[in-house]
Amino acid sequence: MPDLLLELFSEEIPARMQAAACSDLKRLVTDALVAAGLLYEGAEAFVTPRRLALQVAGLPPRQPDTHEERRGPRVGAPEAAIAGFLKSAGLSSIAEAKVVEDKKGASYVAHIHRPGLSTPEVIAGLMPGLIRGFPWPKSMRWGRTSSEPDTLRWVRPLVSILCVFGAETEDPEIVRFAVGGIASGDETRGHRFMAPAPIRVRRFDDYVPALEAAKVVLDAGRRADIIRHDARDLAFAAGLEVVEDDALLAEVSGLVEWPVVMMGRFDPAFLRIPPEVIRATIRANQKCFVTRRPGGALADSFVLVSNILASDGGAAIVAGNERVVRARLSDARFFWDADLGVKLADRVPRLDNIVFHEKLGTQGDRVRRIAALARDLAPQVGAPVADAERAALLAKADLVSEMVGEFPELQGLMGRYYAAAQGEAPAVAAALEDHYRPQGPSDRVPTEPVSIAVALADKLDTLIGFWAIDEKPTGSKDPFALRRAALGTIRIVIENGLRLRLRHELTLHGLVFTTLAFADEDRRVVEARELLSRYIRDAALNATIAIATDLSPTLDARWIEAAEIAHRRAVELMAFFADRLKVYLRDKGARHDLIDAVFALPGQDDLVLIVRRVEALGRFLDTEDGRNLLAGYRRAANILKAEEKRDGAGAFDAFHDASLLVDAEECDLAHVLSRVEGEVAERAGAEDFEGAMRSLASLRTPVDSFFERVMVNADDPALRLNRLRLLAALRRTMQAVADFGRVSG
Repeated sequence: MPDLLLELFSEEIPARMQAAACSDLKRLVTDALVAAGLLYEGAEAFVTPRRLALQVAGLPPRQPDTHEERRGPRVGAPEAAIAGFLKSAGLSSIAEAKVVEDKKGASYVAHIHRPGLSTPEVIAGLMPGLIRGFPWPKSMRWGRTSSEPDTLRWVRPLVSILCVFGAETEDPEIVRFAVGGIASGDETRGHRFMAPAPIRVRRFDDYVPALEAAKVVLDAGRRADIIRHDARDLAFAAGLEVVEDDALLAEVSGLVEWPVVMMGRFDPAFLRIPPEVIRATIRANQKCFVTRRPGGALADSFVLVSNILASDGGAAIVAGNERVVRARLSDARFFWDADLGVKLADRVPRLDNIVFHEKLGTQGDRVRRIAALARDLAPQVGAPVADAERAALLAKADLVSEMVGEFPELQGLMGRYYAAAQGEAPAVAAALEDHYRPQGPSDRVPTEPVSIAVALADKLDTLIGFWAIDEKPTGSKDPFALRRAALGTIRIVIENGLRLRLRHELTLHGLVFTTLAFADEDRRVVEARELLSRYIRDAALNATIAIATDLSPTLDARWIEAAEIAHRRAVELMAFFADRLKVYLRDKGARHDLIDAVFALPGQDDLVLIVRRVEALGRFLDTEDGRNLLAGYRRAANILKAEEKRDGAGAFDAFHDASLLVDAEECDLAHVLSRVEGEVAERAGAEDFEGAMRSLASLRTPVDSFFERVMVNADDPALRLNRLRLLAALRRTMQAVADFGRVSG
């Protein structure tokens, strides 16, 4: 079967665009071929800093012929209708059509046969449009025709197009087409400096070795392997290790067509700078890898990758890189020394000049909110209140440092270094870095109490704030990383086993945002918030508002409204947390419907307890007793739902009458229920969810017997009512553990 080889050769393809471009080329071409009826056996795309290439193997030599039966107007239809039919069917006269009789009468039918085009003809017709419409994130026009409206746009000037098609045993042919004045051919070029002469190509099997001979490694994965292994060997020979960096490796392999690995050195005096700064400096400015000694300490050597095999063995290239690295590290040392001379606390007022969000104020406003929330959270996570508040106040101070201004990715880390050097408590210094964690599913969670308090405060403030201004995630869009903040909160709470009443914390902190809108001064917000904080943890919302209103004339109707708004937003946020918790637990094998069943219980905002309930419920439903009892619950719930439509909601909530229990099976169920209801409440209250499930399991036999032998809708209205009340008691008892109505399967 013939193969297609396509290469689009340009002046440059930026490394950050290469992977997507490679994928897009394969997708666009193969999708178009399939749509044209040309099925293939396999396809593989390649990219270098100057070329996009695609091999499509196993294509047929031509399209299949197509046959179509097109029904036309009835016999005797107006001439205009017949003329339109002839034109659309490609017929020269109506005599070429057949007449078909059916229930509606006689009508014309055209049998249209279209012979398939040769595959090169199809490709030649497809490629100009695909190239013109290629989805580069950024593209350019060039040359004398760049001002014309339909001129070709490409990521960088397109130089040549190689497109050949043919079987292995035949002489391939050039697929002829032109785009933007560039005609396709069978030539490519090798390395820009070491082998710039044109290379004639016949097929993929000689394309790859021809490029290799011309100092071009076509496969990006192979270039990365060469760099990785040569770097490791070079470092090993010097008694060092390369600090692995997959992202940098992918970038560097996209910058070279013929990777040549070398090692440079810098002044050991620079090693007094934090190692992360050295790595960021060398990585960002020179795209080089740092090395370390076997013990883990950073070494005064770095690994660079050249795109040329120099005649002097690379001495000039290494020397040039060393000069740039020395200059950049000198700048970094200056930033480090300058930053150490200014206390972090003295930087905090400058945060008032940095806007966090136009509707949420400055970074200074945010830091003050985070500090207040960290102060509230500290006793609940076992952190000293003063340390938690101090860490929160300093948490963002390094944003206005010279070093973070140069390397934003070092925020938090530099705060830790500066705090430690300036004599802050170790727990405070650690919290300045750790409060950003976790930043992804593979990132560790903070475990020190002060770090936990500040990390939670930071994430909760972000979530509450953006909920307050109605900037919530929608679909796949989450520009403020609110899903990540929620998942981070969940991981911190669950993996540290924290017993937080999350809805209360959300409501309490939400008052800051709802009251700032009408407060005369910040003092009133603080007073109201502190007053409410005494009660909101353990009291229902209405009771909290009532108590707080009685205690202080400050809390007029506006403050009550603010508390109600904060509560509503907290409920919405808890639903968001429930969705994120499903993601977290689903990754650990839990069923999402069980999370729904537990979250449906009133007041469920203790994430650790929710997880324990879900785990216990899952184990219970995996047993035969659990599955059978679930079936009994559904039967009872369905009966009650149907009867409540007639008698009204709550019609069967009253306790059943023991004197009206007639059958032995209903007596047995009532007796077991009276015991189990108390046991479930007691054990669930003691957080013994496994014990509560065991108590529920004892209902399985009497429930089965009840439905086998007892007629619920008895003719006697009193018996019917009593039995429905008994089923309502069963439903109520089981719903003390979870809403079994939300369990699927």
